[in-house]
Amino acid sequence: MSSFTSRLEVSPVEVNGIWNGSWELLKPFVYHVGSKFSRHLVKVPKGFITDFASTPWIFWQFIPKWGRYGKAAIVHDLLYQTKETSRHMADLIFLEAMLVAGTPKWKARLMYWGVRIGGWLAYKKRGNISPS
Repeated sequence: MSSFTSRLEVSPVEVNGIWNGSWELLKPFVYHVGSKFSRHLVKVPKGFITDFASTPWIFWQFIPKWGRYGKAAIVHDLLYQTKETSRHMADLIFLEAMLVAGTPKWKARLMYWGVRIGGWLAYKKRGNISPS
């Protein structure tokens, strides 16, 4: 089973004293893809900015922006921004990471299909952005 290496620590990002809906990582973390001892790692750096799950507001009652899938959403954000992998692979890693984090299977699959269907625009828009 894959694994995350540490606890998630974030702080809200404020612009002129007002929270803008984003969060900044206070400590880096690593996700091992495929198995706990995998050499395929996703390293999320300190200072990375995320909005967690980019769930449309109409679905927030069932799939809020934050949940057990929080770290998985951050890994997915990083992979979409850096394009270290194909979009399809980023989405599969997202699914795997959600399940590793304890997200119920039905919810993980629903979120996976959400990014498969609607994530193409976000993947296309985000270039190689330096996370910090």
